[in-house]
Amino acid sequence: MRPWIHAGAVILCVALISCSGDRPKELLETAQFEEKQMNLPHARQLYEEVIRLYPASTEAETARTRLAALTPAQ
Repeated sequence: MRPWIHAGAVILCVALISCSGDRPKELLETAQFEEKQMNLPHARQLYEEVIRLYPASTEAETARTRLAALTPAQ
């Protein structure tokens, strides 16, 4: 049952993003949600998308910080 709840939440987030006018904020919130759900590959992907699409936004700065925290030191 739990995977269905997670999948439903992701679908809801995607639907809300497509309807919203504040795309960088919505992408960042979805990435943070995925990070809290321990879906780290998807969180990284969304953080990278925020940075790529909206590089000068405050959301991109937050995404850079979170992405650095999720990336293991080399």
